[in-house]
Amino acid sequence: GYFYGRGTQDMKDSDAIAVVSMIRMKKEGFIPDRDIILALTADEEGGQSNGVDWLITNHRDLVDAEFALNPDSGGVDGDKGKAVIVGVEATEKLYADYQLVATDAGGHSSIPHGNNPIYRISDALSHLEQHTFPFELNPVTRVYFEKTAPHMPAQTGADMLAILKTPPDQAAIARLSKDPTYNSTTHTTCVATLISGGHAHNALPQQAEANVNCRILPGHSPEEVRHQLIQVFADEKVTVNYVSNAGSISHGAPTRVSLPPPPPMPAVFAPLESVAGKFWPGVPVVPDMETGASDSIYTMAAGIPSYGINGILIDHDDVRAHGKDERVLETSYYRGADFYYEFLKALTSK
Repeated sequence: GYFYGRGTQDMKDSDAIAVVSMIRMKKEGFIPDRDIILALTADEEGGQSNGVDWLITNHRDLVDAEFALNPDSGGVDGDKGKAVIVGVEATEKLYADYQLVATDAGGHSSIPHGNNPIYRISDALSHLEQHTFPFELNPVTRVYFEKTAPHMPAQTGADMLAILKTPPDQAAIARLSKDPTYNSTTHTTCVATLISGGHAHNALPQQAEANVNCRILPGHSPEEVRHQLIQVFADEKVTVNYVSNAGSISHGAPTRVSLPPPPPMPAVFAPLESVAGKFWPGVPVVPDMETGASDSIYTMAAGIPSYGINGILIDHDDVRAHGKDERVLETSYYRGADFYYEFLKALTSK
């Protein structure tokens, strides 16, 4: 009953649906009242060249649009196969990678001493594991929790409303933060993703490295978080560098912050609410914040309002994006395909 494979949740399912929707329209002879441009690109969160950034820089005429739909975000949040909310990405976190480096003269493994780079990196990561970045809400996440609360189990819903108070309820924050998704929605998060060190079984390591991947809340910059990480690691012999999406390493990081969310365009949201109401009656359409990252940062920076919308239902406890065991229900895929096709037609019909 599932499609399994790398990218079935993120985001080959939406790629396939976008292509299929265009094919269906062509076969029907459907004539939209505006151009529909489909761009399939690579290198979203890493690589030598970003497809969307490259398109806008070199061929803006091919992708110039009044607004952009990004099916790599948003989606239908489910609970045991039942739709809870239809999410629309209104803002997103910033993506940032940091390289941790510790070095030493090395030597024979029979004469260990206290400046082992592997231990230094390990200690730094242990400090990171115990660290929690401050709790924060923004206008988008406030609306998300407010609109989602009535559709959640009693305690969860009550906690969602309690964190909206001034001051926020600390016990409610602690309970919600046990859920990785809600924790990421209310905190900047940084986690170790790669580690390497040493050069031989019988030698003291001369160098050890680790990569820390951060997803930064709107309003904060990669450089600000780099300085925070330096304080968390509390070891002057651990160097913290910034790693760009193209893989270049620098001592300083960008000072940019997330762009403000675009206004909800009636031309997009009126057909969205209408078609979503047909497929998931009574389920609210809710703006949310993408806890990962998407290529909307490039279209938004180019002045194209961008909205994360797709119709794939994924249970809250079955999010497997970026894993080796990604999966999506067959029924969810086909329903999502029908939703997106009807939404596109409603969006582009007089």
